Amino acid sequence: MFRHVYAVQTPPDQRKFERMLPKVTFVLGGASSGKSDFAEKCVGLADGKRVYLATAQAFDDEMEAKIAAHRTARGPHWRTVEAPLDLVTPLEALAADEIALLDCLTLWLSNHLLTNSDIEAETQRLLAAIDSVRCPLVVVSNEVGAGVVPDNALARRFRTAQGRLNRLVAGRADSVVTVMAGLPLALKGPLPPVPA
Repeated sequence: MFRHVYAVQTPPDQRKFERMLPKVTFVLGGASSGKSDFAEKCVGLADGKRVYLATAQAFDDEMEAKIAAHRTARGPHWRTVEAPLDLVTPLEALAADEIALLDCLTLWLSNHLLTNSDIEAETQRLLAAIDSVRCPLVVVSNEVGAGVVPDNALARRFRTAQGRLNRLVAGRADSVVTVMAGLPLALKGPLPPVPA
């Protein structure tokens, strides 16, 4: 059963209804599967102050355009916190009246691998912050283990670390959802009541 359950209502400009949002919802999927769209809907329908914890970095024009498009699509009712490496500080700063979307663990892990961080230490710090978060949190991550074995050591290290991180977050999440071809499937707990 859920550790914590929060009652959430839709924004005033939409039909009012109450739904339950667990403390931690973990959304997994492959590239372009619709996982981020689903996660944004989970948070976007809520009445709380919406916070977007962004881990992406704009290293080129294409990524800069993608980040700008996502920010525009979310609209003005979101506060964005850029957190490519340090997710602990913004997670600890979240207030009880906020609802947060962390998108995504895959880029956070990649950023740490590329800076030669201590992945185990950073993972444990992140898990402790997730465990102590004071508001509903929706976490997005890529499922990277369903493809071929990578042909180089760094890619294999990343795939192993990502798979382990996903298992650890899923183990402590109240709800785990996978998204394939835009369709959500509950793996653990109930499927959040998000319209198609």
